[in-house]
Amino acid sequence: MGLFDFVKDIGKKLFSRDADAAETIKKHIEESNPGITGLDVKFDNGVVSLSGEAASPEAMEKAVLIAGNVQGVAEVKIDGLQAPPVSAKVEYYVIKKGDTLSAIAKQFLGNANDYNKIFEANREVIRDPNLIFVGQKIRIPLS
Repeated sequence: MGLFDFVKDIGKKLFSRDADAAETIKKHIEESNPGITGLDVKFDNGVVSLSGEAASPEAMEKAVLIAGNVQGVAEVKIDGLQAPPVSAKVEYYVIKKGDTLSAIAKQFLGNANDYNKIFEANREVIRDPNLIFVGQKIRIPLS
């Protein structure tokens, strides 16, 4: 599973009608303030389209993850979102039953105590390192 596809039936429930989805998702992204200016959000049948300007590649990735980790979203498109080129090595991971940030850190970074690196890389997506959910997609910084 890459950055742009998500599990549609899992995630934070923010809207009950598709008509409310775009504005609700936009507010959700803006509340987390990942670094997107001129943000515009469109929603059509489970697909979110983002446009605007990202301050960094990380800001773009976080905006995609914030939008995609919403229940009812299956895919996020960024055709209209401008961002600097990606330079850091990052992997994306979908949380499984029984996962903890410590276990994920041990698996990817080699040290369970490095869980805070994963938390910091996902601060806008994960509000509390002890509250992750099955199906949630996160960034794993490898460099």
